[in-house]
Amino acid sequence: MRIVIWGTGAIGGTVGAYLIRAGHDILFVDIVEEHVQAINQAGLKIKGPVDEFTARAEALLPDQAQGQFKAILLCTKSQHTRAAAETLAPFLTDDGFVMSVQNGLNELIIEKVLGRERTLGAFINFSADYHAPGEILFGGRGAVVIGELDGKLSARLKRLESVFRDFDENALITDNIWGYLWGKEAYGAMLFLSALTHQSIAEALSDSRYRQLYIRAAQEILQLAERLGIEAVGFNGFEPAAFLADDREGIKQSLDTLVAFNKLSAKTHSGIWRDLAVRKRKTEVNMYQPILAEAESVGFDLPLTRRWIEMIGEVEDGARQQALANLEELKAEFL
Repeated sequence: MRIVIWGTGAIGGTVGAYLIRAGHDILFVDIVEEHVQAINQAGLKIKGPVDEFTARAEALLPDQAQGQFKAILLCTKSQHTRAAAETLAPFLTDDGFVMSVQNGLNELIIEKVLGRERTLGAFINFSADYHAPGEILFGGRGAVVIGELDGKLSARLKRLESVFRDFDENALITDNIWGYLWGKEAYGAMLFLSALTHQSIAEALSDSRYRQLYIRAAQEILQLAERLGIEAVGFNGFEPAAFLADDREGIKQSLDTLVAFNKLSAKTHSGIWRDLAVRKRKTEVNMYQPILAEAESVGFDLPLTRRWIEMIGEVEDGARQQALANLEELKAEFL
């Protein structure tokens, strides 16, 4: 089975390079012409402490794609999900599927475009960055979990488990992919807060001055998930149950473990921070719009979430600088 990886940045490039090395037939599709050219000319280079190798690969721009495919891994930035799903739709067979290997709850968008039966979900927490055309930094491993949206342990899901284990031998299948995705959104809220500063992830989560702010940011998302009947699942040290119970010692242990986990990665700052500070482009903050909509539908308020989303937008627009003063402002308003 040929697997198309639609979006060949940090996530898609890393996964795809490993699958190529393991012998899978992979086709890359990406909108960045110089990236596509670099891959076709010299292969896709994976660099960093985890591994160093070059995967010889075929890469196309979307308007160069032809034919139909049964398996497409969608790995674009969250804000490009709908456009990408609409563009790739003609290339998907009637019995094929698209798996969202992204940040956010993008499965909700994909299923509206392609149908629920043709949509699968994935949770990923490894560290990687697009560094240059044809080059990806793989900074550190993290949890990888895939699942059907309805929780079934289907035959196709079990086949994909073996595929993903060629990327990470610890990859899992789950009957609760939504639990993992909502857990990631709660952790992601803390990463967005950290990106309002220039602190590394480890520095941010270990800074006692602002720990309560990070805790509250995660708790808002987890409390909404609980209201919606979703059991958020932990990963790599993040323990939603401790946050929901407001278990002080459990939360401290969870954050300390997350600090230790992030210190192991060569990717010191989040991709959010990199978008703001280095690439000077929009972040994936729009991934929280479905969460705000869910909150409104059940009458649940997310005041801190709404405020930090607003502040990220101000940084994107050049109206606010990344600085610890932003967290001081949030402390004064919410703590």
